Parts: sequence; structure tokens; C-alpha cells
Amino acid sequence: MASAAKAKTDTDASGDVIMSQAPPSEATGDEAAAGGDESARPDADASGAAKGPGKPGSTPGKPLQGGDSGAEAGADGAAAAPAGAAPAAGDRDSVDDIIDKLQSVRSARPGRQVQLLESEIKMLCMRARDIFMSQPILLELEAPIKICGDIHGQYYDLLRLFEYGGFPPDSNYLFLGDYVDRGKQSLETICLLLAHKIKYPENFFILRGNHECASINRIYGFYDECKRRYNIKLWKTFTDCFNCLPVAAIVEEKIFCMHGGLSPELNEMEQIKRVLRPTDVPDTGLLCDLLWSDPDRDTIGWGENDRGVSFTFGEDIVVQFLRRHDLDLICRAHQVVEDGYEFFAKRQLVTLFSAPNYCGEFDNAGAMMSVDETLMCSFQILKPADKKQRINFVQR
Repeated sequence: MASAAKAKTDTDASGDVIMSQAPPSEATGDEAAAGGDESARPDADASGAAKGPGKPGSTPGKPLQGGDSGAEAGADGAAAAPAGAAPAAGDRDSVDDIIDKLQSVRSARPGRQVQLLESEIKMLCMRARDIFMSQPILLELEAPIKICGDIHGQYYDLLRLFEYGGFPPDSNYLFLGDYVDRGKQSLETICLLLAHKIKYPENFFILRGNHECASINRIYGFYDECKRRYNIKLWKTFTDCFNCLPVAAIVEEKIFCMHGGLSPELNEMEQIKRVLRPTDVPDTGLLCDLLWSDPDRDTIGWGENDRGVSFTFGEDIVVQFLRRHDLDLICRAHQVVEDGYEFFAKRQLVTLFSAPNYCGEFDNAGAMMSVDETLMCSFQILKPADKKQRINFVQR
């Protein structure tokens, strides 16, 4: 792969992120607050021209590079179908029908459920599992691509993201994990994502989050939703699928993406590639850290994590890691941030969170990061719904 363009964000003299429409909200340190549905204008040189040109990315609807092509064997078990293999005619029709059903509520009142057949959901899990196993655990992707953070069962907000960014295959997507738990419609959320993965296997990618783990989603809502709407056996089918998800991605050799963060055990990318699937998430170690660790401004080096799992890491760790691996940006999720995105370590790490008004308790925005062919990164903001308007709507 050819050398990629730099992936950084441009700043004005005040140190705030430059917004393309309205001025940014007040920010301190390395934080940058979004002022609404605007985009941050990234990397430009002194002349104002975007740095690049970078490697030409795939246009929407054309295959991205998902890593090694062909069947994957050995580390991930027996040889699977070729990476990105198109679904068979029968599966294709079935997946199209499922997507149509799931997206039929786009204009409906939020909260309306879509009850798929149990056989349809099992097909999604098994077909998606085969695709995950045929593609690398560490994805190598090309721009342009849109990157999204936590969704947590907020299905109608997922539909809003697609309406804003373009429904597949109009745009390429990478989701960073945590599709289930907390929200009320984890089933619709994960089923739509799996269906798009099956239909567009080389343009649509989803990583594993810490909630795509049986010990976590057994407690925080997904198990109960499966049991209430279907049965426990279906929850176990999802667990088998989640155990095969990829855990990290690199966009154009410059943007390192995962759900949680860095690990003190991660010295070379080959270590990620050697992780065997299917696998549960262990309590410690590299895989655990990629899904659980957090950046922390008060930490130098590595510190204890208040979650009781994994570590926190400081700005110095980010700087060292990027320099060692010739990367420009770390893109992760895992934490609620008020404006949907938040910078760390002088804009060398960004946290994305894509579930606005999280759990109905946080007045946070949601965000999606768009990466173009030159690795310019912009942020699209989903504002939380106005509480008064929402109450009035319910009363009608």
C-alpha cells in the first residue's frame, strides 16, 4: 500500500477546531466542542490546501481493501469462504427483504419495533460469522469511509446516522463496537448492521466492542431483550457471532481504530493478527485492553482504570505509540462525550460516541467522523432531541 496522507485536524490561532459553518463552542486544552451539525475542517498546509494527495480510496459501492483476500486459515481456524464473497442468490433476496423490513420504520414514531423471524436472525448471524472469519481480525481499510462510535441499541439514532451519512452502499462505514445493551432496540440495531455487512462485505465493517461479549451483555440488557422477544438460544447464536468479530482497523496506514484503546502489551501489529478466533474476551491482556482501556489526562504512562478492568493511558503513551508505528491518529469509542467527539493528546486521539441523549439521561450529542481520500477528517453531529418537543410528541 502506498504511503498515505497525514490525518490530522487543522486549528485556528485560538487552538479550537475550525468549523465549516458556525464558530466552535468554547474549548480548553485538547478538547474541541462541536457547535451543532457542522464539520471540522482537517489537515491543511500554510497555503490552505489540504495535505495529500494520499492513496486514492474506493468510491462508495466499490470494494474497500479489507486485508488479505482469499480464504483465511490457520490462526482463525479452518479455511472459510473467500473474503467479501457475495451472498448466494437466495441469501441475497432474503437479506434484501430483511433490510427493507428493518428500514421500513424510518418515518415511524421512534420506538416502533421490527419483529424479524427467528430463522432470519439466525441466518444473519451465521452468514455474518462466515464473513468475519474470512476477513482479518485487524482490518486494513481505504478511504473514503465514515467512522461511528457506540450505538447501544438506539436504533432510530442509527437510522438517523445513515440518513445523514448515506445509506449503504452510498457511503462506506466502519463502526467501532457496542451495538447492544442499554438501549431498547439492540436486536434491530445489530440485525441491520449484520445485514449490511452481508450485503456489502467489502464496504461495510463493524468491530467488536466490550459489550459484544456474553459476560457483559448478559447483564446490561441484550440477554433480557433476546429472552423477552425470542429465546435464550438466539442470544447464544449472537454470542457465537460476536466471538468472531474483528477487533481493530487501520485506515490508509495512518488511522488506528479500535473500541477501547491501547495496551501495554501491544508492541507490534502482528500481535493483533495472531489473536485466534472465535474467542471470548479475557479478563486481562491485549484483546481485553483493545476493548476496555481509556485515555486519561491525569495519567502519565499507564494507570489503574476505575472500571476495574484494563488500564488508563496518558498522552505520552499516545505520542510514543504513533511515532513507533508511523501513524497519525487513534480513533476509538467506549466513552460518552458531550459533543459526540472529543480530542486528546493534542488531537492525536479522538473519541467518538454516536448515541445522542444516551440512555435518555445524558444531554450529549452523537458524532460520526468522515475520512475523505486525502485523509481529511470531518465530524457530523447528531444533536440530542429537544426534550420539550419529545414530551409533546408523546402526549399527542
